[in-house]
Amino acid sequence: MLTLNQMQEAARAIGGPLYADLPGDLAVSFEFFPPKTPAMQDSLWQAVETLVPLGPRFFSVTYGAGGSTRERTHATVARIVAETPTPAAAHLTCVNATAAELDAIADDYWAAGVRHIVALRGDPPGGQARFEPVPGGHASAADLVKALKRRHDFEVSVSCYPEVHPEAASPAADLEALKAKIDAGASRAISQFFFEPDTYFRFRDAVAAAGLKVELVPGILPVSNFANLQKMAASCGTHLPDWMGRLFAGLDDKPAARQLVAATVSAEMARRLYAGGVRHFHFYTLNRAELSYAICHLLGVRPVLEAQ
Repeated sequence: MLTLNQMQEAARAIGGPLYADLPGDLAVSFEFFPPKTPAMQDSLWQAVETLVPLGPRFFSVTYGAGGSTRERTHATVARIVAETPTPAAAHLTCVNATAAELDAIADDYWAAGVRHIVALRGDPPGGQARFEPVPGGHASAADLVKALKRRHDFEVSVSCYPEVHPEAASPAADLEALKAKIDAGASRAISQFFFEPDTYFRFRDAVAAAGLKVELVPGILPVSNFANLQKMAASCGTHLPDWMGRLFAGLDDKPAARQLVAATVSAEMARRLYAGGVRHFHFYTLNRAELSYAICHLLGVRPVLEAQ
């Protein structure tokens, strides 16, 4: 008699190929961070040029802690608008800026042709345990969303946390914070990265049960450096399954093998999310295109020109 585990393995063995002939009926978007050096700028732009043919819904560009990358973020977003057919979304945070300063930044983005903002409260500046707005600044992402919608007719995306924001008093309080952002005018919530599909599905159910109407987009982080991932996960309260550590063990000096394992892990999760009805994936690229491109290809997303 087969054990339950053996029956599960047998079902996998005789099941159809996971990625056979997927129709590519989904949207994708990609996140970058502003480059610090000319070499990093070249690498970023190579990634942009690799991903443009996939017809992404948008490219987003992050905003450094305390506004430290303000000019580089603006320059990167403006270049995407000017040189690609892909809409650009600029991240904007409340940290170390007054409401008037943020209004001026929003005006600059609008003048540059940017019509989409990813509005975030932002992490507390270094040395602060909790976020405190500067005098005359916004106290929350919801306040920033309201200000942006009053200023211009921006499309506004916000963040959400399937495993609860580290500062939230409870899951219910975290959902209330998300509701405030939606009520303020946000039309999309992009999730913090996670590594088990059920994490997203449980969160999606909770959002629906709370009566929140918003496009809920899973954020996918293809992992190429597990040590760095552990630091990132610890800072944002993301659970790393034990099996991931075992899977990446022994690959520190084998970058090519790490890439293959990383693509496999993320692609499998994305495929399971797709089976659960997800039709928009947001990839945290870390300014590299290869892993995200490979996963999109497996999901049936092909260059737009090739598909015509």
